[in-house]
Amino acid sequence: TAEEIVSITIELNGRNLSDVMTEVEALEAYKNLPAGVTNVEEGDLKRQSELFTSFATSMAIGIFFIYAVLVLLFHDFLQPVTILMALPLALGGALLPLVLLGASFSMPAVIGLLLLMGIVSKNSILLVEYAITARHTGMGRFDALVDACHKRARPIIMTTIAMAGGMVPAAFSLVSGDPSFRQPMGVVVIGGLITSTFLSLVVIPVVFTFIDDFERLVVR
Repeated sequence: TAEEIVSITIELNGRNLSDVMTEVEALEAYKNLPAGVTNVEEGDLKRQSELFTSFATSMAIGIFFIYAVLVLLFHDFLQPVTILMALPLALGGALLPLVLLGASFSMPAVIGLLLLMGIVSKNSILLVEYAITARHTGMGRFDALVDACHKRARPIIMTTIAMAGGMVPAAFSLVSGDPSFRQPMGVVVIGGLITSTFLSLVVIPVVFTFIDDFERLVVR
């Protein structure tokens, strides 16, 4: 039997595609389609779905390569996990501004998360590398972690301020043009940087301690 196809094309007029689709999917007519009627994504919506899938794959591969490089640098399979703990710390701060602004998790937000991965990993590397080096000089674990937070806090915070400052024009639409692309990326980066920076100084030493205790237990 022949199938009848109805194609619906809309003009976004500068609006975000994800926001528009959220409103469409909330319509009662869309939720209660007649029997035999199906919805097929085409055009920009289909391409956006494909991009989301590819970016998710890219993020997973990126995390794997970050871990692999850290294993080679630290000659350790477990302590790199301490560094990667900074990634979920950034996630909450990255998504909260989107919720407060009522914005959807769009492609620019995903790009912002990719930017965050490298930055927050670097901050954790500064802490862990300093603590490991201090322990090799004979310093105790607790003292090494406290000294690492004390000595590395300033460069970590300075890097965060510099990066966040660079994202302010995008996040607050201080430049001309369509803000629908730049703003989600800007607020995701700024929010993720702020939370990961301050939480890293507390959480990373705790995770370092747990993993160090676990390594000692395994060695025994």
